[in-house]
Amino acid sequence: MKFLKYVLFFLLILVIGFTVYISVQPNHFYIYRTRQIPVNPAVLYNHVIDFKNWDAWSAWKEKDTTTTFSYSEKTTGTGASLSWTDSNGKGRMDITNTTPNSLIEYQMQFEAFEPSKVTLNFEAVTATSTKITWAIDSKKLPFIFKAMAVLSGGFDCMIGPDIERSLEKLDRIVVNSTKAYSVKVNGLTEYGGGFYLYKTSATTDANISDVMAQQYGDIISYMTAHKIMPNGSPFTIYLENDLDNGNIIMSNAIAVKEKIPIEEKSTILCGYLEKTKVIKTTLTGNYTNLGKAWQESYAFITKNGFELNPYIKPFEVYANDPEQTPNPSNWITEIYIPIQ
Repeated sequence: MKFLKYVLFFLLILVIGFTVYISVQPNHFYIYRTRQIPVNPAVLYNHVIDFKNWDAWSAWKEKDTTTTFSYSEKTTGTGASLSWTDSNGKGRMDITNTTPNSLIEYQMQFEAFEPSKVTLNFEAVTATSTKITWAIDSKKLPFIFKAMAVLSGGFDCMIGPDIERSLEKLDRIVVNSTKAYSVKVNGLTEYGGGFYLYKTSATTDANISDVMAQQYGDIISYMTAHKIMPNGSPFTIYLENDLDNGNIIMSNAIAVKEKIPIEEKSTILCGYLEKTKVIKTTLTGNYTNLGKAWQESYAFITKNGFELNPYIKPFEVYANDPEQTPNPSNWITEIYIPIQ
């Protein structure tokens, strides 16, 4: 009997000691994790800012399958909120402040406990890469939270891996979203034609993007210097496009309203595209998929017995601006192949 009393007394001392130890733990924690994701900052920000997307990459929901999310009427921007219920109770997160493509601030609260501040920072590493930092700052921690942290090895060990897992899933989902594309052969139509300013160059598949960027930059600089307004979307005329070895001769062009007189030594020239019947194909997605779109276009022409127009070269029109449309999956390119 005395032995049992000693055991109980010893256990009581342990409980008291543990309680005291928990009580003297800091009432504040700050933890963060970072990850570099190979997408434009706007693409990542636009995905994260909508609470309806959180369901797919929340590590906490992955760990606790009983978790259910509910949303306010507004799911994006300041004032939007997300609520959840899981095996540990209820919680809520509200967007309190935003700086487009740069910062989102939240207030996060579990049950009736003191709320925490959560921030997501988006830092552009390059035009196609973003460093995201996810931080949680919590003060006035309740005893139960501090106890759970001690048993888990600290708040960093308790929460950090879940942030890391969420960022890992977010990386995969957002990157995959930029790879989506579709090709639609619209079929026979007519292209209206018109004047355009252009610059011609030889290139290869390997460096076509760099050459295009340089040529369009030169054309825009010329138009700016001469106060010439564009009259349509940029386009590329393929004078030669050897699909087997990747050699290309192209004229990058911007439509203008009328014929523009050009200085004798200028590398920028003015051309005219006649009205013509064409087979039109629309690519929605990254320009890296253009090869597939061209192949489908020519396959359609062959299958339906159309004859190519030998006097007018095929061309592609860039219907929207990548700078205004950051997600490559939303880029629209129209392919026109002139036929007899």
